[in-house]
Amino acid sequence: MPGRRAASILLLSLIPAAAAAYDGSPFYGYAFEPGGAYPLSLPQTLRATIAVPVPRMATKPADTLAELYPALAACWQAPTGLGAPSAGSDEIEITLRLSLRRDGSLIGPPRVTYAAGVSGPQRTTLVRGTLDALARCTPAHITPGLGRAIAGRPVALRFVYRPPA
Repeated sequence: MPGRRAASILLLSLIPAAAAAYDGSPFYGYAFEPGGAYPLSLPQTLRATIAVPVPRMATKPADTLAELYPALAACWQAPTGLGAPSAGSDEIEITLRLSLRRDGSLIGPPRVTYAAGVSGPQRTTLVRGTLDALARCTPAHITPGLGRAIAGRPVALRFVYRPPA
């Protein structure tokens, strides 16, 4: 009977397949399936906090993230007219989110995601000064290996400035 055979095939197709151990091939299931999983990825955003101003600029291309972050912050100087931090704060902070190409140039304009310790016209001065400093330091001088590793990945770079007393 053709109807009975079609119903049997339909029922068999609804039975879940047995999970197999992960063997390194592409996996399109879920990480919590019994007997199988895939390696979890690294966090998508590369993050760093840099105390600015940085004492000196790098003389060789950055080959690691630990060398890249100070290289990007090396051009930052306290903008003229920045003044002292707001009451209740002893430091000024600003965080930029950006992405770089393999050659160290910016992909699109950086975005300011956080600023604290200043308000009003001082905030505008801080944002403008920080974006100008990043423009002076890009394209970043990086090695081809680091360029391949970071190309297109978002970078969140936090500058912390403690004005002299």
